Amino acid sequence: MLKKLKKLLLVLAASGLFLTGAAGFTQPAQAAVSSYQSQDLSLDVKAAIAIDASTGQVLYAKNANTARSIASMTKLVTVYLTLQAIKQGKLSWDTKVKPTKAIAKVSQNTEYSNVRLDSTQDYTVKQLYQATLIESANGAAMTLAKAVSGNQVAFVKKMRALLASWGIKDAKIYNACGLANGNLGSAGYPGVGKNVENEMSASDMATVCQKLLSDYPEVLNTTSITKLNFMAGSSTQQMTNWNWMLKGLNSYYSDLPVDGLKTGTTDKAGACFAGTVNKNGHRIITVVLGAKHANTQDASRFVQTAKLMHYVYNNYTVTTLKKGTSISGASTIKVPEGKSETSSVVIGKTTTIWVKKGAKLQTALTKTSVASPIKKGQKVASYGFSTSSGKLISLSGKKLTTTAVATADNGTANFFVRLWRSLFGK
Repeated sequence: MLKKLKKLLLVLAASGLFLTGAAGFTQPAQAAVSSYQSQDLSLDVKAAIAIDASTGQVLYAKNANTARSIASMTKLVTVYLTLQAIKQGKLSWDTKVKPTKAIAKVSQNTEYSNVRLDSTQDYTVKQLYQATLIESANGAAMTLAKAVSGNQVAFVKKMRALLASWGIKDAKIYNACGLANGNLGSAGYPGVGKNVENEMSASDMATVCQKLLSDYPEVLNTTSITKLNFMAGSSTQQMTNWNWMLKGLNSYYSDLPVDGLKTGTTDKAGACFAGTVNKNGHRIITVVLGAKHANTQDASRFVQTAKLMHYVYNNYTVTTLKKGTSISGASTIKVPEGKSETSSVVIGKTTTIWVKKGAKLQTALTKTSVASPIKKGQKVASYGFSTSSGKLISLSGKKLTTTAVATADNGTANFFVRLWRSLFGK
């Protein structure tokens, strides 16, 4: 009896109102994934990653958390902020913008990808947006930055803040287009060297792509366009998409219906490509950095991207756990002070899991007990996923999880019931 009284005193000390609950399980912070399944596929690139577009599950990674020059893939951040400004009502597709003389000068340099702009002429946001994504027009991207923030420096600050809000801490961003700072003349970022370029890791670039596709999926309506005319006054320039994996262009694969997203090329970056494809109803995002670029006709980045995409679709099977699914062996959670000492839980949202062929999916709750009261539909825990061949990880490097929700209300038991349980265990 003395032991039981001691146990009771401990219970009372733990909660002044006798309302105790189990501590939540917290996963330790982990670094973004660097390499994953890289031994299974040899890619001739400096860095690469493949993820599920919805969940962020990492399907392949090679040197994925090392920051490298990203060149014109920068423009995906510029496009995100443009679409955000339109959504917020700060801009419209018909908003007209004049490029500065410095921007016009960049746009007229035939060494770079561009549509020719004139500092005395207005261009609509829609024109500039299309030119940025299709022709990878540097002057157009810089003019979008002017439309959103008024000047290039203010826009760069906005870009940095956006990336930081997504947990991207090691990015180096100096301009809206991805050229080396010295190539921008008087429009370059002040106080830094002429050779500095925007840098992000493959993992960070995948995060940018995932956020863009999640928040503004309509971007694919433009990134999938192969050719389009840029009309300004009496002049017309035909734009051709630099993503040669689109249907009708010279790196198209009939079994890979690629519909985005963005290339990038500088001498420092090499050939880069952030791609996306939706096959059999399952969309993935791939990023390759530092592919070979012997000349302007070199398709190495697309060859390596195709290898990566084929690897994913050929070596994984997809399991879809629908919302409301009960997981055998992980269908209940303890509620020590609930009216019922357990609550039934189910998958809280439909989740897609990629599993290497031959491996078995394993699912477990990330904690064993929760505090009462509980409401039906309330998130009470998470399901963590692994396989018989290893762990499944997300872009953050943490274990892949999804929500577990209660199927019914479970209030708190009265004091005497809880006292009885503390003394006698029932």
